[in-house]
Amino acid sequence: MPRVYYSTIISAPIEQVWEFVRDFNGLPKWHPGIKASEIEGGCGPECTACVGSVRHFQLADDSWMREQLLGFSDADYSVTYTILETVMKLKNYLATLSLVPVTATDETFAEWEAVFDVTDLAAEEETIDTVYGVFSSGLENLDEMLMEEFDIDSEGECECGECSCGECCGGDE
Repeated sequence: MPRVYYSTIISAPIEQVWEFVRDFNGLPKWHPGIKASEIEGGCGPECTACVGSVRHFQLADDSWMREQLLGFSDADYSVTYTILETVMKLKNYLATLSLVPVTATDETFAEWEAVFDVTDLAAEEETIDTVYGVFSSGLENLDEMLMEEFDIDSEGECECGECSCGECCGGDE
């Protein structure tokens, strides 16, 4: 059973990162590989965090996937889901995306991991690489988006040069 893991530091406070991650239907807002998404079930079409909800989304290559939200915690900043339908050669997929505050720098430690069974052993490495690419491209793009939104440079400094929060000068000008 392969395990794929990716972690990074996102140059923004956890509350701002969580606003994007907690929206189960919001992948197109921050993930470059997702074109569109819609909620099929759960507590209603406006639901963004209801356990049991199913998101049906279109990938950049125009294929579609379906995933179901299995766990969600505002307190722990985590989302757990499974893939219901995909063209990837896998099954029994279980993934968790979780965030932890980095209090010394007011940044966010993000980790995304999944375990799954491969349905075609000849495609195992390709499947692992694909999942890893989904995780890394999503989290790195989210970091870039938030750095731009809050005018944070590559060293984590605000445009004002006095902080790393992005709140005093970022995006409000």
